[in-house]
Amino acid sequence: MFFIKLLSTVILFASLTFPVQATSAKIYVWRNEAGVLVFSDSPKPGAEEVELKTNNNIISSIDTSILDITPKKIEDDYQVVIVQPVNNSTIRDNTGSVHVSGRIKPIFKRGLSIQLYIDNVPYEKPQTHSRFALRDIERGEHQIKMILLNEKGKVIASSSSITFYMHRASVVKAR
Repeated sequence: MFFIKLLSTVILFASLTFPVQATSAKIYVWRNEAGVLVFSDSPKPGAEEVELKTNNNIISSIDTSILDITPKKIEDDYQVVIVQPVNNSTIRDNTGSVHVSGRIKPIFKRGLSIQLYIDNVPYEKPQTHSRFALRDIERGEHQIKMILLNEKGKVIASSSSITFYMHRASVVKAR
């Protein structure tokens, strides 16, 4: 009984250590009636056996020690810039609509929010993107500014103030 267990263990170990070759089948080549080369695993009259080179196609492991896989820490040195409207621009819209767009650098992370101020008064609630659509803005000169807030509501960056002029048609008629 011991001998059978030992023999089966040796056979199992030997079968696992020897590489498996997919080249155990023979390949034959010949030309058919049209002169085209035909390859097959069954011989035909006039076929020649193809000699195959046995190569182990083992790809060596890739050295990943040169890769920097540490997570990048995003700097908390934020910059906020209002890109629309341009400073000292005139907006002509009888409905008083103004589209405000800002840019945050280096990246707008999750948890941050933007508060827009118009004439030093907060416009609605802080939001998680830097595009605002202002409605029914009165005629005249206005200043806007964006404030970047962290998760706790602390100001971490602010833009420069931008001045724009709202031009709306007057309801007063000239006499």
